[in-house]
Amino acid sequence: MTSFTPAELGRRIGSGLLSFPVTHFRDDLSFDEDAYRENIVRLAEYDVGGLFAAGGTGEFFSLTPAEVERVVTAAVESAPDGTPILAPAGYGTATAVEFAAAAERAGADGILLFPPYLTEASQEGLARHVEAVCRATSLGVVVYSRANAVYSADTIARLAETCPNLIGYKDGVGDIDTVTRIVAGLGERLTYIGGLPTAETYALPYLQLGVTTYSSAIFNFLPEFALAFYAAVREHRQADVTRMLSDFVLPYTGIRNRRAGYAVSIVKAGMTATGHTAGPVRPPLTDLAPAELDELSALIAKLPATSA
Repeated sequence: MTSFTPAELGRRIGSGLLSFPVTHFRDDLSFDEDAYRENIVRLAEYDVGGLFAAGGTGEFFSLTPAEVERVVTAAVESAPDGTPILAPAGYGTATAVEFAAAAERAGADGILLFPPYLTEASQEGLARHVEAVCRATSLGVVVYSRANAVYSADTIARLAETCPNLIGYKDGVGDIDTVTRIVAGLGERLTYIGGLPTAETYALPYLQLGVTTYSSAIFNFLPEFALAFYAAVREHRQADVTRMLSDFVLPYTGIRNRRAGYAVSIVKAGMTATGHTAGPVRPPLTDLAPAELDELSALIAKLPATSA
């Protein structure tokens, strides 16, 4: 059972850096639970606002429902007390409700609601989708605005009123106007999370809008660097942020942008480069080419020892 009420969870995840641990696979693409549990223990040693098990970087889209529950259970059992674990829910409404129930069974502290699969939907349909999931669980729910589930400011305002356990809005679109309207209209009612790929790139301007945290995929393999970057953002040390963007983040995104799906693949490559191999990605994703892994490894090697 979760040790956080929805309101407590909202405050906690808004107070620190967030990350989405990768999901470990063996060479035959089966889930490597022992390695995954060891990695959760490693990551939870750092001061984070929360870990999102089987999230986007954790290849939620390639896992079966049974595997998702197994991954979330492993994260809950491996993380120390006080480290929030959020579980995924997604696809159609009925399936998302089942994922929410599985999250409660696994002992998760909250839920990240991913976009539905494939089909576009109206704002009314999206609102009903979120309301159904929120009604089906006592856990705090964060909505992820991205792809075919891009929520308008009016829809988020409605959901904040009708769903007491809606605790967060994660932006994966980058529409500054919408984010501004949501934050200005709802203030501290929700926690606002930056969720664009390699969110460090946008962290400083988003902080000015009231987005106090973001999900860092880089934290998986460079936790010290990721936390130092987050601290520089929160303290408005623009010169340090610019330096770290130039030294690592922007060259890193240059590799990431070479092929669709590399936003996940490059994180697993980073794990390999830093001695924390998490295995391959599952199809339909593809791993970095060997030369690209070498390029990433060289980029990491140039960082100060405390960052790598």
